[in-house]
Amino acid sequence: MVLYPVILCGGGGTRLWPASRPSRPKQFVPMSGNRSLFQDAVLRMAPLAEGGGRVLVIGGVAHRRWILDQLAEVGVEAQVLLELEARDSAPAMAVAAAWVARADPAGVAAFVASDHHVPDHDAFRAAVAEAGAAAAKGRIVTLGVRPDGPSSAYGYIRPAGTGLSSVAAFVEKPDAATAADYIAAGYLWNSGNFMVRAQTLLDELSVLAPGVLTAARAALPEADAGPVQAQVQVLGAAFGGAPKISIDYAVMEKTRLADVLAVDFAWSDMGAWDAIAASGEGDVGLHIFEDSDGCLVRAPDGVLVAALGVRNLAIVVEPDAVLVTDLSRSQDVKRVVARVQASSPRHLDFASPTPEPLADGARRLADWLRLRALPLWATVGLQDGPGFAEAMGLDGRPLPLPGRSLVQSRQIHTYATAARHGWAGPWRRAVWSGLDALTGRFLREDGTSRALVARDGQVLDETPRLYDHAFVLLALASARAAGAERPDLEARALALRGWLLDHALPQGGFVETGAHPYQANAQMHLLEACMAWEPQGDAGWAALSDRIVDLAERRFIDPTTGRLREFYEADWTPAGGEDGRLVEPGHQFEWAWLLARHGLARGRPELVSKARVLYARGREGVSERSGVAQDALNDDGTLRSGRARLWPQTEWLKAALLLAEQSRDAERTALIADAETALRALWLYLTPDGVWRDKRLPDGGFVDEGAPASSFYHIIGAFDQLAALGGQPGFEALSGLDLG
Repeated sequence: MVLYPVILCGGGGTRLWPASRPSRPKQFVPMSGNRSLFQDAVLRMAPLAEGGGRVLVIGGVAHRRWILDQLAEVGVEAQVLLELEARDSAPAMAVAAAWVARADPAGVAAFVASDHHVPDHDAFRAAVAEAGAAAAKGRIVTLGVRPDGPSSAYGYIRPAGTGLSSVAAFVEKPDAATAADYIAAGYLWNSGNFMVRAQTLLDELSVLAPGVLTAARAALPEADAGPVQAQVQVLGAAFGGAPKISIDYAVMEKTRLADVLAVDFAWSDMGAWDAIAASGEGDVGLHIFEDSDGCLVRAPDGVLVAALGVRNLAIVVEPDAVLVTDLSRSQDVKRVVARVQASSPRHLDFASPTPEPLADGARRLADWLRLRALPLWATVGLQDGPGFAEAMGLDGRPLPLPGRSLVQSRQIHTYATAARHGWAGPWRRAVWSGLDALTGRFLREDGTSRALVARDGQVLDETPRLYDHAFVLLALASARAAGAERPDLEARALALRGWLLDHALPQGGFVETGAHPYQANAQMHLLEACMAWEPQGDAGWAALSDRIVDLAERRFIDPTTGRLREFYEADWTPAGGEDGRLVEPGHQFEWAWLLARHGLARGRPELVSKARVLYARGREGVSERSGVAQDALNDDGTLRSGRARLWPQTEWLKAALLLAEQSRDAERTALIADAETALRALWLYLTPDGVWRDKRLPDGGFVDEGAPASSFYHIIGAFDQLAALGGQPGFEALSGLDLG
């Protein structure tokens, strides 16, 4: 028997207002101890999946961040299925059963609520395993808790026998007197936990609630809708057409397959403040009691609650609301919530910030570039002679590092691009000083570039790198396009192009120096440089662009997966070992942007289609939890490195924008939403002072290091693409975006 724990977390918890609200319902709030009820449920159930199953979580799209953050905090991976709207337990369980049956036709689903309090995890797992064994034989088994006292807060089950037996009847929540009679007659509390073979539940739904099953199957995303490591799928719109009905009404009260296993462990559905108080672990925050007993206090940081001469109260403080209730009246809090809805509906939920629209984020980026970053790096970050600084501390002080050809070239391109967008700062000095450093310190007579030169002019590395040459060509093209009237710019570019063609490989492409001589990245940047020269140079640039694109189509892009690897053998087949499995999401985006541009310029819509696939492959590397593009995947889409550098965010933004311009309707809407997310991700790295952090760790922190100047090229590129769309249909909000 293979168990698939299914955590249902669609409840609202109205009676636990003001701590529980629609945007943060009770299951995500630490109600008893330091972990949330959802986290306790996940930890309680996860070991049951170790025999080959998988944890599933069914929740709402509004709670995506809560689910992912809290899963990460407890270190449990799960498949998450998100509802666009809640339709009660029967449709949610139907979708999960369909997912399990597709993955494992014999799989047993263990459906548990995310908001229950069960202190004894071992006893609960033992009960689930026993019930699961019966479920594997075709029964639908629920757990019935032996009551420790009469309660009108729960439904009841009348078992036909003792231990594991068939269900004689399900009964609704009784009044107090009837509850006492039920206990005397041996009734059990209905815990709302169910074990059932997934196919058995689907078969019962097909007879007892066919509308639920039809909608659930139609809403289930395709099995190959995401990469291996993508843990989140949003259910299709068909889910909204499912009847809104609980599993009790839809199946359990009608089926002939219902069994109940009587259990003795402590259990509570944590449905009201009296249940929280009874757990003994519900107090939160600083409080002082004087002559006060039996009270529950919950207060946020910075708030002191003092109680004098009171008994049996719940005092619940949130930043915008306070509840004081007698614990014996906890079930009536929903009446208070109804009055809040009528008199002050804004207090029904926490205020949530509105995500920054694309145009607002773009104009904020323009201001940051114009007022902070461009002035800083053109003054403090530039010295006549040595040229641009390699890196700058977060305090705005240049770091005394040797200079790379790469940085001089990228910074020339950055300031030439800023000039094209109207920046009135000292761009001429920046471009000219950068050109002087590049041509005087790095470039040889044959046009090739040495790699590394000390600030005092001493040559530290003579290596001519293809990667460096690509950026030399880009810098020369950008300077010329910005109006740098130097007669040597094109001559130097042609000399370097000639040298590269003389050293071209017979099998296509160019060899790089170092440990990875056959790589896609350096070819990609050479393509970018050639495309920059095409409008202002001879036909040789277009011919070279076409050669690189042809190599990418024939060799770099996997014809089956559409992914583009990093490293290759001499015949441009994927490199062996782990090197050949490396896929960088940022480069999927960067290639998508370049190939889409090339396809549009050449009238090749099939190339734009390939760019869309590359974009989708890059999108696989965006963290569902943090919304940032991560560094590295494997060739099967699994995550290799959860670190996230700055530059993939800018390449994601550029590709999303360009492809959105070429899209319509829902696809355009999704790509614009992606662009907004990518721009917000970029803002995580930028500081108010015009510098940036570069390497973001999986926990959200950053590596403590200076800001590399090389990142500026990526940032200005993102702005350039934003500005290019200004005034285009659908992007009118970006009109007039410039640096002037």
